[in-house]
Formats: sequence, C-alpha cells, structure tokens
Amino acid sequence: MTAIQPKTDASTLAVYNPADGRAVGTVPIDTPDAVAAKARELRLFQPEWEALGPRGRKRWLLKYQEWVLDNAEHISDVVQSESAKTRADASGEPAVTASLLDYWAGHAEQFLADEHPRSFNPLAVTKKLTTTYRPYPVVGVITPWNFPFLMPAVDVVAALAAGAAVLLKPSEVTPLSAVEFVRGWAEVGAPPVLALATGYGDTGAAVIANVDFVQFTGSTATGRKVAVACAERLLPYSLELGGKDPALVLADADLDRAANGIAWGGMYNSGQVCVSVERVYVEAPVYDEFVAKLTEKVRLLRQGQDDRKFAFDVGPLATSAQPDKVQRHVDEAIAAGARAITGGKPTGTGTFFEPTVLVDVDQSMSCMTEETFGPILPVVKVADEVEAIRLANDSVYGLSATVWTGDKERGERIARRLDVGAVNINDVISNAFAYDIPMGGWKHSGVGTRLGGASGILKYCRPQAITSPRIPTWPRSRCGIPSHDGGSNSRWACCAPRRLAVCAGWASRRGARSALRESGVYEQP
Repeated sequence: MTAIQPKTDASTLAVYNPADGRAVGTVPIDTPDAVAAKARELRLFQPEWEALGPRGRKRWLLKYQEWVLDNAEHISDVVQSESAKTRADASGEPAVTASLLDYWAGHAEQFLADEHPRSFNPLAVTKKLTTTYRPYPVVGVITPWNFPFLMPAVDVVAALAAGAAVLLKPSEVTPLSAVEFVRGWAEVGAPPVLALATGYGDTGAAVIANVDFVQFTGSTATGRKVAVACAERLLPYSLELGGKDPALVLADADLDRAANGIAWGGMYNSGQVCVSVERVYVEAPVYDEFVAKLTEKVRLLRQGQDDRKFAFDVGPLATSAQPDKVQRHVDEAIAAGARAITGGKPTGTGTFFEPTVLVDVDQSMSCMTEETFGPILPVVKVADEVEAIRLANDSVYGLSATVWTGDKERGERIARRLDVGAVNINDVISNAFAYDIPMGGWKHSGVGTRLGGASGILKYCRPQAITSPRIPTWPRSRCGIPSHDGGSNSRWACCAPRRLAVCAGWASRRGARSALRESGVYEQP
C-alpha cells in the first residue's frame, strides 16, 4: 500500500481522505505565540461567561444544540470527507453531540449547586459551611482522530457548562470537523469562550503551556508526555488512553446475541474506538459454535467508501500507519500458529483492511497484548470462567470489558473481578452512552474519568471552601475586651453564663447544638 503523505507549507496543514487520497482541505498551523494569544483572549471573556451562571449558559448551549441539529447532514459530510467512515458511523456524531448538549445544559445547575455539609467537628458547629465550585478559567481539550466531531463535544460541552473557556486542539489528521464545531459556536452568537488551535505536536504543547486544566484523549505513549508536561506546571489533567478490551463468552450465553454484539463491538468505526472489542475469550464447550456464528457475521459486513446512502458497514482506517500496524499483528499471529478464517489482509484500495477473525491465538501474540485499533477479532478458547478472568486481567490496559452470560448475577459477579473501568454485560460500548456513570480507564488506560453525572462537570472546577458565622458577631467592646475607659462591657458579662454553657456542651455534637439553642445563640442563621 502506498502511504498518503501530507503536503504542507510552513503555515498550513493539508487534510486528505484516507479512502482515496484526495485532498479535502487545509487548516493553519498555529505557532506557540498564536496559541498563547488565543488563550489570553479566552481569559478576557471567561469571567463574564462564568458570571452568567448555569441558567445563563444553558441558553447558549441549547441554542448551539439547535445549530448542531440543523446542520447534522453537513457535519456528517465533513466527518466523512476527512475520515471516510461510513455514513452510519458519521451521522452518529452530531446526534450524540446534541444529546450531550441536552444533558449538560439540563443538569449543570443541579451539579454545580453549592453544598452545605454539617460539621462533624464540634469546634465548627458555630459555622455555616459551604463548598462552592469555581471553573478553571481556561481548559485545554486535545482530541484524537477517530471521532473528529463527537470527541470534542464529549469534553468541551461539559467544560463550557461548568463556566470555563475552552481551547480545543484536534488531531492533525482530522481537524476539519473541529473547525465546524467551533464555527457553529460563533455562528449562533455565543460568547467567544471557545477557540481552536490547529497543528502538530508543537501546537498541542503550546496549549498545555497556556491553560489551567488539560483533558487529553489519545495513545498511552502520548498521554505519558502530556502528563509530564502538566506535572512541570503543576497542572491538573485527565487522560483517556489506549485499551485492549476483552470479551468473555460463557457457555450459558445467548451465542447469537454474543456473536452479533462482538462483531459490532469489534468492527464499529473499523475497530477504531477506544472501547472496541479487541480480544475474545470463549469457554471450550461453546467455542466452535461461537466462532462459526461470529465468522458468519463478520463475513457479511459490507466494506467500502460510503456516501450519503448508508451503503456500507465498515470503512477504511483513518491513517496510512494504521493498516501497517494491523497487518503486523495479523502476520505475527499467523507466523506463530494462528489462522485467519476470514479477512487478514488489506483490500488494496486506500487504507481499507478486511474485517478479520483470528483463531488458534494465544496470549503471547501482539494481537492480544498491543492495542490494534483496527478491524480484527482474535478469539481464544478457555477452559472456564476462571481462566477467562485471569487472561482478561493479564494486560497493561484496563479501559472496559464485556461479559456474555445467561445468568445476570453471574455476569455481575464476574464484572467485579475484572480490572477495568467499565463492564458491559450482554452488550458492548453501552457505558459510553450512559452519561450518569463514569467512563475512565485503569492501569495504562488513563487517569481520571469523563461523564459520570456531577463528576463529569465538577472535574473542570476548583472546589472552594467558605465558612461564615452562624451566631452574631459583636463589636470589640461587646466581646469581653476592655473598652477605652478601662472597664469591660457589662452586657457581655451578663452573657458569660451562656458562653460557659456553650463551651460545656462541646463534649458532643448533639450537646453543642443543644447548648447553643438553650443559650439563645443558635436562633440566627
């Protein structure tokens, strides 16, 4: 296969369709100085955006949602132009973006509300305690190429809802969708608290150097570099990184459902999803039957370059490097004794790679240990669930997993033994659409989470603790401090018994409250 080589001058970056190699657009390469200027401008407008409060920001988020829905076809066209994914995959991006806008706009006020905990310590009983949440002024969001419109939405929307300004840096492979994302925000007349920085790694480094919080989604190798750069600035960050998600198929599973789900979970977006099924463990009694059903499903998938007609199920890989990596994993497996019972090679056009099922695979092969990010499903026979769990956990990654069983309680029990951030029982990728539970990786799959109800928006905020008096505060002359004439305030002297009663009650929280009420001091908030 001939690699598609990007052609750029010193100031622009060209974007190509991976299916046929045609140029589809250019974007500027932002210098570090240009990125710094964008961050400074965001800081000018962020205080006013924060001051709008959740209700004021909701208005703009919902107005932007209308723009996304009105322009869904155009957005899908742009996504396809630079990624060549199928129409079904592309059209899902504006749809889920609209759903995220609805969720964060509708819940931000509840999630950002001040909290007023009751004090455990008797010494703080006389204080009103408040935790308030203030946004990081400028959040940097660095996104990958696999979902060029949706991935910005997953993080940018929550950060905007929190009251932060956002500097978005998309992948250099698919920046055109991000251009549309930011253009839409400006087109609805929203406050200028969303800016775009395009370019290569130097541009991303400049983003990290000029923001107050970083959300990065991408490879584990790059994530490590991001973490180091953030640590140098003592900058908080969240990372969603690579995965090698296992599927466990037990003997009591509905095999038709398992084959359907795993075929889709492994081939959706050509396998280029952080939570794609990348390895499959099947109990021995049903191994042959499951492999036959899975192979049939994969063989029936339609692969090709789609237009608006929803004609294909699997598109090409997004970069010229991905087919080489997928081919290496297949070749190394076959050389070590595995077999490709369907697929196993590039199609010879663009970056397409045939949907592939590998059998006679063992745990030592690169297709079982390294993230593939492509349309292959290696299947391993296991003796029982104990072996399946052991092999599933034998990985440096821990993003998500799926368990297929006819026994719900058994599935939930196994889920609690898997070292991953999410487990879907008898389904795939469903956790990514459940906004009320956290999505994040364990081990080398990431740091922190996204989504997760309130935690998904509070991650972009700094908690601030405020204490204020519950009891009246008296002037200097009424607090037992001698007045200028040398005497002490007689009224405070009369209150001395009450003060002693309060102090005596501090032996317990209940005693403190009781003493305050009896003294009359607790009457005022």
